[in-house]
Amino acid sequence: MSSVDLEARISAALNCPVTSLKPMRGGCVADVRRARLNDGRDIVVKWGGSTLALEGRMLDRLRSAGMPVPEVYHAEDDLLVMSWVEHDGSIDRDAEENAADLIAHLHNQTAETFGYEEDTVIGGLHQPNPETASWRAFFRDLRLLYMANEARQAGRLSAATYNRVETLAGRLEEWITDDIEPSLIHGDLWGGNVLALPGRIAGFVDPAIYYADAEIELAFSTLFNTFGERFFSRYEESRPLRPGFFEARCEIYNLYPLLVHVRLFGGSYVNTVEGTLSRFGC
Repeated sequence: MSSVDLEARISAALNCPVTSLKPMRGGCVADVRRARLNDGRDIVVKWGGSTLALEGRMLDRLRSAGMPVPEVYHAEDDLLVMSWVEHDGSIDRDAEENAADLIAHLHNQTAETFGYEEDTVIGGLHQPNPETASWRAFFRDLRLLYMANEARQAGRLSAATYNRVETLAGRLEEWITDDIEPSLIHGDLWGGNVLALPGRIAGFVDPAIYYADAEIELAFSTLFNTFGERFFSRYEESRPLRPGFFEARCEIYNLYPLLVHVRLFGGSYVNTVEGTLSRFGC
């Protein structure tokens, strides 16, 4: 789609002319532009791909849960138009505490089962969410084994390493209990998806939501150093962590986003997965 055609679609969707359209960095699964409307509003436009209407629904779900997210103005499978969220790119100590309060509030949103009302996506990859009573079974079959198989089918994970993932998946009862309450999670909580201003979080973007053990979200936040000690101290004031999180479950849960990265990129992420498997005797 040309810029002229894109401007025409945006203008028609919002009933307001576009006065400028500039590329933005990012766009793993879609082209991303910042636009200025004739009425003075700045907006963000994502186009291309086929899952942008789903992204709009996920953002609306997070907004209904009280999370700061961009306002969705228009959503189709190949076009998503949102409000611009002002941010400065850094997460200071006070913003970490604000993030902890917001994430704890999100995790207090519960359901009867794990999964979600529809399948979602993470990094553009399909993320199956059939409603499941057992968290251990859900994590085993629909996160670890599912994504490991996707990586194997893509030629980025060897059969031998897949078998090692399978071995660990068969031993999850050693580390993960089945008396866990389902919590709504953002699902892709790395630093690039957390927009901050001094002292507070301005917005969360690019969600991959479902109901899960809240700890899988907390684990992911450690994988790329999104948050630090200040975040966890504040989070535990309202939602204390269960024993064994930092000792074992954090690394086990991070196998899922690592396998997502193996499926997408291969390379050194395979070595990290294999290192975790070795640590747990697999």
